[in-house]
Amino acid sequence: MHAMQYELTLPADYDMDIIRGRVSRVGHLLDDWEGLGCKAYLMRERGTYGSPVNQYAPFYLWNTVEGMNSFLWGGGFQGLGNDFGRPSVRQWTGVAYEEDGAIGSRARVAVRRRQPVPEGVELAAFMEDAVGETGRLAGEDGAVLAAAAVDTGRWELVHFSLWEDETPKADGDVFEVLHLSAPGRDRLSRGRQW
Repeated sequence: MHAMQYELTLPADYDMDIIRGRVSRVGHLLDDWEGLGCKAYLMRERGTYGSPVNQYAPFYLWNTVEGMNSFLWGGGFQGLGNDFGRPSVRQWTGVAYEEDGAIGSRARVAVRRRQPVPEGVELAAFMEDAVGETGRLAGEDGAVLAAAAVDTGRWELVHFSLWEDETPKADGDVFEVLHLSAPGRDRLSRGRQW
């Protein structure tokens, strides 16, 4: 599993209905993308869920590097770059993935928590803790799925979770889910990713 996200931070007075409309028009285009586990079309609106910014920030879980590269180089990503400029794309290597509780429910919100991997920690133990936290999140009432991944260039761990209601039981940045494309969600390997 590979995780990926880019963020478009928009002006404070930006009409976020433009983003809602865009996702309504194009969100379905990845509903059958080969190699994609799932893409959550995410948005933060200034003043909602404590967000200080307006932001469009889709989050991806990929089954294959080929699927991810096909999206980035093969045209799927080009339209966004043409409309908003090419954003920096963050990538993380999978640590854990779990589904439990509200499987099949509509995801309403997502929570993303990024944290540094501290210098001097035993990496295996730190990652096992991340696996345990992923399982805990996925087991909470209202959870749709949970994942953890690490960026070894920045030594940053990201926890990502989807929730069926607007009161997630996770800490981090809260996003509204506008659409979920999940053509290969059933092929995402559960549990520890190594």
